[in-house]
Formats: sequence, C-alpha cells, structure tokens
Amino acid sequence: MARDPYQELGVSRTASADEIRKAFRKLAKQYHPDTNPGDKKAEERFKQVSAAFDILGDAEKRKKFDLGQIDADGRETMRGFGGQPGNGPFSASGGFGRGGFRTDDSPDIDLSEILGGMFRSGGGAGPFGGGGGGFSTRGSDVRARLDIDLEESIKGGKKRVAFSDGRTIDVTIPVGAQEGQTLRLKGQGSPGRGGPGDALIELAVKPHPIYRREGDILVMDLPISVPDAVLGGKVEAPTPDGNVMLNVPKGSNSGQSLRLKGRGLSDAKGKRGDLLARLVVTLPDTVDQDLEKFAEAWRAQKPYSPKRK
Repeated sequence: MARDPYQELGVSRTASADEIRKAFRKLAKQYHPDTNPGDKKAEERFKQVSAAFDILGDAEKRKKFDLGQIDADGRETMRGFGGQPGNGPFSASGGFGRGGFRTDDSPDIDLSEILGGMFRSGGGAGPFGGGGGGFSTRGSDVRARLDIDLEESIKGGKKRVAFSDGRTIDVTIPVGAQEGQTLRLKGQGSPGRGGPGDALIELAVKPHPIYRREGDILVMDLPISVPDAVLGGKVEAPTPDGNVMLNVPKGSNSGQSLRLKGRGLSDAKGKRGDLLARLVVTLPDTVDQDLEKFAEAWRAQKPYSPKRK
C-alpha cells in the first residue's frame, strides 16, 4: 500500500492546492528519471510523489481520501453499516478527519512549463494516470551515434544503428545531413506508462580520403601531369557522383582551382553546391631521361624562378 500522500509530498493536511502543486513541482524535478539516469531509488521516489499528486492534485480525489472513501492507492475503502465510511484512521470521524482544504481551486498543472516536456498527460489507471488530472510519465529517451559516409550525407540513404539494449533500428539519413545533426525517432526510446520515449541519433560524417569540407564548399586535390599542365587537355576527375572528364587549361599551375558545378555538398532541400578541384602538377615516381635533358636545357637557356607570394 502506498504511503500517506501528504507525507510523500511533505505538506500539511491543510495545505492549499497551490502549495501542493509547488511541492510536487520541486520533487518531480529532483527525482525525475531523465535527471537521474540509472538511479532506481530516484525512479521509485518519483513514482511515489507522482502517485501522491494523483490523489492530492485532484480536488475530488483529495476530498474522498480525507473522508476515508479511498486509500492512498486510490482504491475505494470498506464502508461501515448504513453505507457510511468506517471509523478507521482515514475516516471522516477519525483522527485525520476533514481538513481545511479548498475544493474550488483547480489544481491543474501544465507540466511542460515545469520540466520542458518531461511529462505527458496520460490516461488509464494507476499512479501515473487516471481521470481527474493525473499524469503519466513517458519512457526516457535513448541516444546513439551513427557514422555516415560523405556521399550518404550528400544524397541521403538508409543505415542501421544499434543501441546498448541490443535493439537495432533502420534510420533514414536525410539529404544534406550535417555533422552533429540529431535525428529524433518518435516512440523508439525506453517504454513508459505514458508511452515510450524517443531515440536521438547524432550523425557524424566520416573523413573522406579525397574530399574535404572548407566551410560550405567541397574541395579536392587533383594531380595532373606536366604535359597536361603545359599543353592543357582532358583529365579524369573523381566526384561523389562518379568520375567525370575535366578540361585542364593550357599553362595550368599547382594551386589553380577548377569548379565542377553541382558536384559538391547538398543542402536539406537537395540543392547541390560546387566541387573545387585544386590542381597539383605531379611528376612520375621515376623521371624520364628525356624529361631530365629537356629540363636541363630549358634551365640553361631560359632561367626561370617562380614568383614567391
């Protein structure tokens, strides 16, 4: 059997409805499972104060309790002869008789103002629900981290995430997903009397071996040969959508950027940005002897020193 609800909330039997609400607010914040994860004692205490408020927070139930017509669990008590309440300690004539409470003061509370949505009003019987202004507490939220590829962040997709309780959930990655973005899956959290909580999935975009983000722009280094740099030509370039042929202008230098329109990052509406290919003039691992001779002759005949910026 539950303890006396006045004792649970720490209020006198003559406490006003406002005093009862304030006492419940304070205890609910202190012992709510979301602020005490894994603390079974706090969870049990929260259930006790919620059950107490289910009685005292409703004017009609409080009146019946003070008259001995219901017990601390909200169950009807045995009546004496003639249909009158018995003479037990909670009866109208017993030691806890009628208190000086107000029955015309509505005790309704908007718990979203107290805990920012920790609670949801619920139906059904029991310490967290029932008619007449009782409240049910939903289950706690669960969290997980999900690593995704850069291509998945651009185009979206589906991926499976595992939780510590052994469950797995298929998650839809939205188009234009961002690093640190949190996806909320309604009703996929821990169960509770007022319904299950939510699953919160934090996205982390894995580093890519080719592409890197610089602000809102996607950038890559594109190695090109000396002949392509000097003479210009078409080179194959990778993109998140597959390889494309890119025109390298004649006389290109390392550090020069070529823009590939619509091949970069995606926003939440699917609009694609651009990809910048920064040219890197690259020699082969083994330099050809003819190239060495050409370079020696060129250096002797036309000395050249790049400008230092």
